[in-house]
Formats: sequence, C-alpha cells, structure tokens
Amino acid sequence: MANAASSINIERRNNPMDDQLEINVENRTERARWVLNSPKPPGLWHELVGSIKNTMFPSRNTSSSSSIKNKPGSRSKRVFTILQGVFPILRWGQKYNLMKFKSDFLAGLTLASLSIPQSIGYANLAKLDPQYGLYTNVVPPMIYALMGSSREIAIGPVAVVSLLLSSMIQKIVDPSIDPAGYRQLVFTVTFFAGIFQAAFGIFRLGFLVNFLSHAAIVGFMGGAAIVIGLQQLKGLLGLTNFTNKTDVISVVGAVWRSIHHTWNPYNFLLGSSFLIFLLTTRFTCRKRKKLFWLPAIAPLVSVVLSTLIVFLTRGDKHGIKIVKHIKRGINPISIDQLGFNGSHVGDAVKIGLISAVVALAEAVAVGRSFASIKGYHLDGNKEMVAMGFMNIAGSITSCYLATGSFSRTAVNFSAGCETVISNIVMATTVIISLEFFTRLLYYTPIAILASIILSALPGLIDLNEAYNIWKIDKLDFLACVGAFFGVVFGSVEIGLLAALTISILKIILSSIRPGVEVLGRLPRTDIFGSINQYKMVLKTPGVLIIRIDTALLCFANANFVKERYILYIYVCVSLFEFAKSGTNGFIGVLMIGLLNIDTSGIIALEELKKKLVSLGIQVAIANPGWQVIHKLKLAKFVDKIGGELVFLTVGEAVDACLESKVASLNC
Repeated sequence: MANAASSINIERRNNPMDDQLEINVENRTERARWVLNSPKPPGLWHELVGSIKNTMFPSRNTSSSSSIKNKPGSRSKRVFTILQGVFPILRWGQKYNLMKFKSDFLAGLTLASLSIPQSIGYANLAKLDPQYGLYTNVVPPMIYALMGSSREIAIGPVAVVSLLLSSMIQKIVDPSIDPAGYRQLVFTVTFFAGIFQAAFGIFRLGFLVNFLSHAAIVGFMGGAAIVIGLQQLKGLLGLTNFTNKTDVISVVGAVWRSIHHTWNPYNFLLGSSFLIFLLTTRFTCRKRKKLFWLPAIAPLVSVVLSTLIVFLTRGDKHGIKIVKHIKRGINPISIDQLGFNGSHVGDAVKIGLISAVVALAEAVAVGRSFASIKGYHLDGNKEMVAMGFMNIAGSITSCYLATGSFSRTAVNFSAGCETVISNIVMATTVIISLEFFTRLLYYTPIAILASIILSALPGLIDLNEAYNIWKIDKLDFLACVGAFFGVVFGSVEIGLLAALTISILKIILSSIRPGVEVLGRLPRTDIFGSINQYKMVLKTPGVLIIRIDTALLCFANANFVKERYILYIYVCVSLFEFAKSGTNGFIGVLMIGLLNIDTSGIIALEELKKKLVSLGIQVAIANPGWQVIHKLKLAKFVDKIGGELVFLTVGEAVDACLESKVASLNC
C-alpha cells in the first residue's frame, strides 16, 4: 500500500494538490503510529489493586496530596481522608446540624413504628423467635449508618429474604425439631452472606448482582409476594399444622385440608378486620400524600389495639394464637453459634451466596431509586462493602440477614429524613422497646402479624412494570415470567435459577451471534453508519466497510463472526459490485469498535485474513481498542498485515484506499 501511494505521488509531482496529498499521508501515518505505539495496558493485578483502593478509599488529587505531603499534620490529614472513605459519616457529619437532626429524629420514630411490628412478623416468616427480628433492627442499621452512603435507605429484615432463608434452610434443619440447630445455621448463613457481599464490593464484583436483571427481579418479587401471602394464611386462619413447602400447590392443599378441621374463626375475624384497616390507610395515603404517616403508624396501632383486645377478652383462652414470651434485653453475642466445623458448612456457603446476591439486588435497587430522586450518586461497590460488614457484625450479635427495605425506605423518605441518622434513631427506639416493652407484646395475636405482612405485599407486585417489560423486550419478559412461575409453582431456588438461566442465555445469544453491518458515509460528514439504519448513507465504490456488533471477539463468537464475515464478502462483492466500482479488488475495514480479544479471536482473524488474501482482498484495521492492538502485536498479527494497514479512524482508512486506488478493505 505504501508503494502504491509513492507511485501516485511521483505521477503527481506537477499537480498543485501533491503537497496537500503528501501532508495528508504523513498525518495519517503519524496517527497510525499512535495506535501502534500504544503503551502496554495495565495488568490484572494492577487493576485489582486499583479497584480495591477506589472502593475502600476516596479518590484524591495527586497534586494536592503531594503539596501537603511535607506540611505539619499532613499524615494525620491523609489518615482522616482514608477514614472518610471507609466511614462516610465522618465527611458529611461535619456539616450536620440541629435542624437535620430534628428531621431525622421524627423520621426515625416514624420508621420504628413500622419496623417493630414488621420485624416481628418477618422473624416469624423466617421461622425464628420474634426477638430475632427486633435484634436485626439494631446492629445492622447502626453499622450501615457508619459505612453506608445512601441517605434514605432503611435497613432491617425484609419479607423476600426471610422467605428465602426459611425455604432453603428448613430443608437442611427442621426448625420445629431442632430450633437451636436451625438458628445456628441461620447465623452462619448470615455470616457467609456478609463475607460475599463485602468481597463483591472490595473486588468490584458488583456485576455479578446484575445477572439478576431488572425483569427477573420484578418476576421474582411478584412470585415471592404470592408465596409469602399464602404462607401467612397459617397465622390468619389460626392453623396448627402446615406444610413446610413454599409452592402454591402444596400451600393451597395444606390450607384446604386444615380449614375443615383446625382453623379458628376468631383468628380470621381479628386478622381480617385489621388487614382491612391497614389496606385502607395505604389507599388513603395514595390519595392524600400528606397523610404518609398514617400507613406508617397503622401497623403499630394494629398491634396495640389487637393486643389490648385479646388481653381484655382473654382471647387466648378461646383459640386465638398469640406471640407469648419475647426475650427481654438487647442483642446477645452469638459468635459461639457460628458453625464452621459441622456437616452443613457447604450448605451454609451456598445459601449465603444466593441470599447475598438477592439481598444486594434489592438494597442497591432501593438505594439508587431514592438517590436519583434526591440527585446524588450512590457508589454500588461501597454499598456492598457496607452491607457486607453490617451482616458480618449482625451474625455475631444474634441478627439474621438484613438489607434495604423498599416499603420502609419509602416511609423514611416521606417522613423527611435527611441522613442515615434516622436509622440510628430507629435502632435506639428498638433497643428501648427490647428493654422495657417486650412484656406488653405477650398477648399480640399471630393473626395481626400475618395481616401486617399481607398489607405490605401489594407493593411487591408491579403489574405495570411487567407490562412495560413485555412491550420493550420479549426476552426480558420471558425472564420475568420464568422467575414468577418458578417461585410460585416450584420454590424460591427454582425461581432464582430460572431467572438466572434465562438472563444468562440472553447474554450468550447476543454475544455468540453478534450482528454484522455494512457501513457507509453519512452525507456531508466523516461519520459512518449502518446502511440499514440510515438510508441516506453513501457507499464508497471499491471499499466495503463491515462492522461487527460486539465489543469482545472471543472463543464464544469467533467462528460465528469469521463465517458471517466471509458470507458477507461473497454476497456484497458480487460481479455487479465490482462492475460498479471499476476495480479489480477492494478492502474491508476490520474491527471497528472492538475493545478486547482473546487467543481464539486472534486465530479466527488469522484464518479470515488467509481466506480473504486468497480471494485477492486486503485486510485493514480501523480504531482497535487498547487491549486489542496490544494482543495483536504480541501475536505478530500486525506484522502479518503490515503496519501501513492500521488506521486511527475509519475515514482515514477509506481515504487511504481512494487516494492510493487500492481496491478494498476487509474485516
């Protein structure tokens, strides 16, 4: 190509455009060297260490850091800066004032009025004693307040995670037969979940959570809401014997068998009455936003009134099931209950990983939703670190897995919280309740706890979002439906597996079968676009520009891309195309927008080059990524095609073809 360009320059010595042509060629050659002389990209270890620093410590300006390096007290400032990265409360706490505390205090009290009854109900859903739900509202929120960056998120037990833990752990240890062993496994699972969550954040592995797509989460939440609702029929109807399975067929069968024998109408009457009250307050709040506090305090009001009714009427003597004894006092240390040597360690690790991903998916979604409303950025990796450490601390203080709750976060936001201090106020209120008010909850009916959980479930079923998913992406909707039916008719694990499988299959299909587009120049621009997308593009005679719609050429798609590319060559380069171009050959532009490549991709490129050369077609590279050009140089592929056929942009590659009258570029 260089020789052809030289001959053209000799023939045009007397042409006034020769000087300009030589300048253009020199500029292109210089810019091509920019690509070829790119420095070695950072290695895996360098990226890993850098990611840990970026997650754990705040980014600092190098010049400003060096300017204070030798100043008195600079070391203490650097230490304090590092601590601010780990504990964001040290940064925004400097500007905290009494007005913000007033807002947080009121929001925290409102949050506690909802959290206390909900937590008792969720502990029951998790097959734990009521106090463990309250414990989970103490330590994790306080740890998160120190390390978390979301201002509105409310930390504590949630329905979906409670169901997930009970449905998976009770298959290993039956809580009705061995409650101590069951509780020990719950704490161990919580510990491993915290380890996984912290590791995801420290090593910036948050993308693993994204394998549970938005559509999959919508379907999973909807299915879990139905399963949770069916599980609450046990408390609402006052049933004694009930199935441990979570699928809809087993639960409905258990209800049908029990309703003819063991159910108690007083439980149903009491629970249904307060369920109607709770749903009415929610409906009223939607109509009048200023009454946000009404559904927030309604659960606590329901607990107080129903407990008073049972106590005055001695309803427990007439078959109304009550909570009975709730252990008094704050969180006892449970580090001695973590089981690392038993036969169930492998199961604890597996369940910990699954529950960690589900809890993170919910928490990050909740946090980012409200952060976008307030207009600030939420670092997902730092959130994961905070979630991890709070659950590790929780596992050794008698807490089970905690995460961000959407319903309580919405209440916290509506109550006007300014910072996560509202979580500390809520946790302090729970501590006071554990110390002084547990006796008052002795006569609390189980049916009320069931009605509180049932009243929160409509927020988990989002039919409008499911319809939007159907309109936008049918494969996404398939993941949504798969997760929903997997949970409803199988189990929580099957639902998660179905959602994960469909989401991964979608990724695989799009990566192993990337699209191939022929490009042309948009009129009056140096921009090249697809001839299918932009009907006004101009084809360049003698030059075929093909784009592979993938950022990674790897073992999964290399052969498909090679075969598809050759097929395009045969179709596009027909006798008719050659006749129009008036040339004997042409060049195709290779690897437009390609960011990375592996050894399988390089081998495919070499085979593709040999095939095209045998057809009299030359190969050129346009705008390869940093990693791509580095690997191609190591593989000697650049030497095989020649450095003269490497270009910075597609436009320069096309111009070089036209100026040198070399017919064609091939990917």
